[in-house]
Amino acid sequence: MDYIRIISIDQPLFKKMHELMQKVFPPEEVLEAALWKEPLADPGIRVYAAVHQGEVVGTTEYRYLEDLNVAMTDFTIIGREGLGVGAFLASKRMEDLTSLAARNGKPILGMFAEIYDPYRAEDHSFGGIKPMDPFVRREVLSHLGYKKLNFPYVHPSWKNDGEAVSELDLCFLPFDGKTSSLPASLVVTFLKRYYSVLPNKPEAWQKMIQELEGRESVELLPI
Repeated sequence: MDYIRIISIDQPLFKKMHELMQKVFPPEEVLEAALWKEPLADPGIRVYAAVHQGEVVGTTEYRYLEDLNVAMTDFTIIGREGLGVGAFLASKRMEDLTSLAARNGKPILGMFAEIYDPYRAEDHSFGGIKPMDPFVRREVLSHLGYKKLNFPYVHPSWKNDGEAVSELDLCFLPFDGKTSSLPASLVVTFLKRYYSVLPNKPEAWQKMIQELEGRESVELLPI
């Protein structure tokens, strides 16, 4: 299996990756193909495909924010069972992040991720791919050490239509295995930057940010 970076919408692998995303995720979670041009050209956004016998069998997008010293897993997709795709992507991603952090001169604090709460979600079948079942994914990420940030989380729809998307938790994987809370200012700065690409923010998101700005810290809870 190969770990290949996608840096242009003109790469043949991009079309295969985007089709896999559309198969797995609900529409409000998938940015339309043409809008990927600028993100893929951004050196800070890293999109990789797991390629097996010429086919995209998995993909992950993530980023490392040097000034905040945190990473964010945008998504991880396992497109085929029985190949060890999840472990392969996690291992390769960690190698890459470790290398990026070494250039920055300090170990990463940890990694954010938005994780579906299947106990609240109405219907997220994820294309019938069993490894992507939200119950399975949540337990796997819990085993890896992810914790949920203790506040009601919403995010702007990637359709950029001003709608709020709920049924997810904002989570964080502390790499030291000990951190029990994060500064609220770190969370706010991260979210504002992460969603700066979407100008149409829902009122619920704005209210959530205002409430976070009034806090000192945010507790990390088990998922």
